[in-house]
Amino acid sequence: MNKVFEIFRNKYFIATAAFVVWMLFFDKNDMLSQYEYRAELHKLQEEKDFYERETKQVNKDLNELSTNLKSAEKFAREKYFMKKDNEDIFVIVKEKAKD
Repeated sequence: MNKVFEIFRNKYFIATAAFVVWMLFFDKNDMLSQYEYRAELHKLQEEKDFYERETKQVNKDLNELSTNLKSAEKFAREKYFMKKDNEDIFVIVKEKAKD
């Protein structure tokens, strides 16, 4: 029992323990902050991946639209409801089932 008290009274142990407590709980970069930073980093990485995929898809669509006249006409008809002069367009909207 006396040996345990000697360890706790050792100035190096006290200094090391104080340093560890300070770094874990009171420092600007404590453990909670590091966890929050990692969560934010993960979220931002997912957003970055999403926007990279979207950018690739848009570039692919842009290339397709600029090279193929049929696909440009199809895109204009589907997205902007454009039509030829002698055509009528009927837009059918499906209603969602009420639960």
